[in-house]
Amino acid sequence: MKRIILTVGGMALLLLLISCSKKPETSQQMPVVQGAKIETVQPASVDDYYEAVGTVRARSSSVVAARIMGSIVALHVREGDTVRAGQTLIEIESREAGIQVQKAQAGVREATDALDEVDRNIHAAESAREAARANEKLANTTFNRYQTLFARRSVSPQEFDEVRTKLEVASAERERAERLLQATTAQQKQVLARIDQAKADVSNARVYVGYAKLTSPINGIVTSKQTDVGYLATPGSPLLTIEDNSRYQLEVAVEESRLGTIHLHDQAQLQIEALGNTELIGSVEEIVPASDPNSRSYIVKVSVTNVGGAQLRSGLYGKARFISGQRQALAIPKTAISQRGQLTGVFVVDQSGLAHLRLIKTGRAFGDNVEILSGLNGGEQIVIEGPATIQDGTRVREAAPAKGSPVAAR
Repeated sequence: MKRIILTVGGMALLLLLISCSKKPETSQQMPVVQGAKIETVQPASVDDYYEAVGTVRARSSSVVAARIMGSIVALHVREGDTVRAGQTLIEIESREAGIQVQKAQAGVREATDALDEVDRNIHAAESAREAARANEKLANTTFNRYQTLFARRSVSPQEFDEVRTKLEVASAERERAERLLQATTAQQKQVLARIDQAKADVSNARVYVGYAKLTSPINGIVTSKQTDVGYLATPGSPLLTIEDNSRYQLEVAVEESRLGTIHLHDQAQLQIEALGNTELIGSVEEIVPASDPNSRSYIVKVSVTNVGGAQLRSGLYGKARFISGQRQALAIPKTAISQRGQLTGVFVVDQSGLAHLRLIKTGRAFGDNVEILSGLNGGEQIVIEGPATIQDGTRVREAAPAKGSPVAAR
């Protein structure tokens, strides 16, 4: 047993001596990688921000709905078409509306004819009233004369009674003529009211005809179509949805604890995933005062405008970054990070020029840089750009400055 233990111990010692003797040779034999770019890690001021995710929505949209019942005879747009305000989108069968217009116009003509007849009756009543007034005036003059004669006993009582009766009859005729004129004038007012009503019916019927052509209320893009030619449109049924494609907003969900740091008109950095790395600047336009009881979050609406030919659409996923201040942090370029499966690391260069892979934990991204939470210290040198052949233990050498450059001149 002792021999075996000594033999195993000797073999272990022998292997250790062999490995120690070979290490320097291995490090010396490792190839030197030229052209690497090395940078010293230093703390820097970075923006402290809160990031929220949400969905792009059109700031204003309109649902085109039918106001009358009828079959759709023409559909001039499709989903995705750009439309302008006032453009005809849908036409509905309007024969019934045309009949209503004709009926209303016939009512206007009938009332106009009735007005002509009433005007003639008024003219006749006015003439009759004037004749009755003249007759009453003559009868009154005759009565006054006979009254004087009767006082002198120049006429008999019978003659005086006849004259007085004629005066009473003339007065009654004058009153009847005036009442007839008043009645005819009242009839004229009724006919005028009928004419106004008939004209209003014509206007309403024409508006009804206008309902047969559905136009776009805004400039925008057709995002939804719920009908087709031949379908029966009913009042209130939605047919098309149009969104204003010039003004959008990103609706993000903000945690309850973060709401106090966001105010109206605050600027926010926006990133829409469908637009790639394009960064947009928006402004807080609305903070919905009611929260979602399930997620305990509030909806914050941030304006966003189409820029640089970017095509925004409702439903796109986006992020809003609200800057709250600055702080010190270690940040390195994203190009320095090496991803090995689930492990994230960087190559740290020691004083002898050897690159060693060190695992790190990353945090927030700041443009082309990313924050380092652990694994690196300030003052250490790392490879930020270099050939893909760099491995753990590789000796690296920075690229030589170009001739004529300020570095080469030194």
